Amino acid sequence: MKNPSAIHGSIDFKSNIPYYVQLMNLMQSMIQNKNWNPGTQIPAEQDLCEDCGVSRTVVRQALHELEVKGQIVSRKGKGTFVASPKISESLVQELTGFYQDMVGRGLKPTTRVLHLRVIPCKENISQFLGIDAGSAVVDISRLRFIDELPIQLVNSFIPYSLCPQLAGVDLTDRSLYQYLEDECGLLITHGKRFLEAILASEQEAKLLQVERGAPLVMLESISYLADGLPIEYYRAVHRGDRSRFEVELVRSSDPKQFLGADCLPQSNPMIR
Repeated sequence: MKNPSAIHGSIDFKSNIPYYVQLMNLMQSMIQNKNWNPGTQIPAEQDLCEDCGVSRTVVRQALHELEVKGQIVSRKGKGTFVASPKISESLVQELTGFYQDMVGRGLKPTTRVLHLRVIPCKENISQFLGIDAGSAVVDISRLRFIDELPIQLVNSFIPYSLCPQLAGVDLTDRSLYQYLEDECGLLITHGKRFLEAILASEQEAKLLQVERGAPLVMLESISYLADGLPIEYYRAVHRGDRSRFEVELVRSSDPKQFLGADCLPQSNPMIR
């Protein structure tokens, strides 16, 4: 009886297409056609060699290419598994919050509020919000989930004077941006966002359910009202193995026309 996880199809040894590319395409078809679902353990190297009639070098090259593409993941001592698909986000270029972005994509985000409190603003945060150090800010820490899997850990800081009632709101499974607009009359119109690759700290790893030192994508942001008043500074870390950011690019003879002078390469105190 044929192993149900065995690859469908075969290598064409007369083709000019490299064997490892053919094998990679066969395995991608198994994933795309749902023969191998996320979390499925794929056949061992030796089994792939025997099933497809190729060398271990060919198998390893195909596996390497698929792992680079993020379609499979190797777990030391356990084997190789089909990776869960990454969640696309447009938070880099669009002024939506995580909750609104995910709902717009047909996903159901959930939120665990780790804390929501009023604290004196630290100096490094006050410079982004344009307020004096020690001024009251609403400090919100949230862990965001998609399908019960933690995806994002975010800390937001909002001047207390702009929306005092925010200090008593339950933001569990609720959009912060929607609340600011509907209940406080504060419409965010523009902002600056910065991406940086980091490694997970012990606390971040515990909350996001990854290993310490795992790759994360950090997104820092300052959001503004129409009159240029800063309303929010936040720092969010996203699981690198489950997140992908979308950015639409437009070509222009004058880079400042679309990007703005502040977005051109420069020394930025937010990137550290």
